[in-house]
Amino acid sequence: MAKYLLLKHYRGAPASVNDVPMDRWTPEEVTAHVQYMADFGKRLEETGEFVEHQALSPLGTFVRSDGEGRPPVTDGPFAETKDLIAGWTIIDVETYERALELAAELSAAPGAGGKPIREWLEVRPFFTGLPTVTE
Repeated sequence: MAKYLLLKHYRGAPASVNDVPMDRWTPEEVTAHVQYMADFGKRLEETGEFVEHQALSPLGTFVRSDGEGRPPVTDGPFAETKDLIAGWTIIDVETYERALELAAELSAAPGAGGKPIREWLEVRPFFTGLPTVTE
């Protein structure tokens, strides 16, 4: 089994087919989308392929160490994850092909007008360790 991150973007990926921002959806459309995500996770729990999924709040800030004292905090000018990442799902599947299949299914979550969003999802394998070097 290998773990993959299915990453949902607000922007930075190619536009989805149903490219209406969620803040312009009706409450019923939002509810249908959230229910689709919950059902997706529940089904993957039953197959043992589900690890976790989370939607992210639009709040966030950059912080770094600046030595002694209070760390500097900024709300820009950088592209920030709150502007880019909407949420994620972590799966644990047998093959890369299965990860792609599940990402495509997740991409079809309903959006505006109840139509599938068909958004682009980033599929990234978890880092499993450094390769062994032999001489």
